[in-house]
Amino acid sequence: MDVTPENPEQTAARLRQVMAHARAVCMAGDYTFTEYPLHEFPAHELSNAVAFVRDEGSWSALLPATPDTAEADRYLLVGFHFAPNIANSGFVGWLATQFKQHLGTGVFVVCGQNSRDGGVYDYWGIPRSVAVQALALLTVLGARINHQELSV
Repeated sequence: MDVTPENPEQTAARLRQVMAHARAVCMAGDYTFTEYPLHEFPAHELSNAVAFVRDEGSWSALLPATPDTAEADRYLLVGFHFAPNIANSGFVGWLATQFKQHLGTGVFVVCGQNSRDGGVYDYWGIPRSVAVQALALLTVLGARINHQELSV
């Protein structure tokens, strides 16, 4: 993790560069969270899930939405793989603030690590109701978004 003293303008400029150099992918389809009891890890979802998260009471799997998934529970997923030579610290807070300021919405972020592909990567869950506006905002902020499905 990079620790660098910056003023807010310097931070914004650096994070726009992070955005411009990141590989951004918009996943096909909608995604949703499905819950499972803690004692029943959903191994049958390993090839479908983007992520698994747990707390003290349950597993939550981020999976493709089904036709009966409620609109309020549907999310567009946009993934960012960061360039290894640009410090991306602060990106999550900065981009989440952009979404809140410009679209009035919160988002969720699931992070992972792939050492062979730049290191840290993020999946951003954006409410389906503002998906078109969110993609436009990302473009304005400098993202070059590819549209594709996650390979499993």
